[in-house]
Amino acid sequence: MKVKVFIATSLDGFIAKKDGDINWLTSATDSTDDHGYSAFMSGIDLILMGRATFEKVLSFGIEWPYPVKTVVLSHQLSSADLPPELQDKVEIRQGAMVDILHQLKQQGYKAVYLDGGNIIQQSLRHQLVDELTLTRIPVLIGEGIPLFGTLAADLKLQHLETRVYQSGFVQSRYSCK
Repeated sequence: MKVKVFIATSLDGFIAKKDGDINWLTSATDSTDDHGYSAFMSGIDLILMGRATFEKVLSFGIEWPYPVKTVVLSHQLSSADLPPELQDKVEIRQGAMVDILHQLKQQGYKAVYLDGGNIIQQSLRHQLVDELTLTRIPVLIGEGIPLFGTLAADLKLQHLETRVYQSGFVQSRYSCK
């Protein structure tokens, strides 16, 4: 099973403002280019998402945007907290990241997309990520929620490719193994 990250940061390395606001990201371009997202998602069969990210997506007030099953890791939520329209699309699980990923592999999933700062940080810390696609948005927000956290040791990545989009977004893909 491959564990993959596809995420954007401000140029100064933040995924959101301190209060979770991502308006700086959603207003960063008028381009209709999805910056590789559809191609990335075409190879994904499950999303593993943190609770805060799940709640942020729900706050958009739109139809559930993901075409594959989503597992939300949370110690605070249960299946009873899911809106009825998400009962067959979203599952809540509790447990350690390494255990959850092992369970997903045993269930036959081939490519898992990690979404959410805490989930990504935990997975990097435990060297569970196979591939990281990072899109840098040309905006400085000064402070916020950082993508990267502390590590016990350096984590060396292998650069696979970098694309520059007309929007000014710079996207790099790395192998983490």
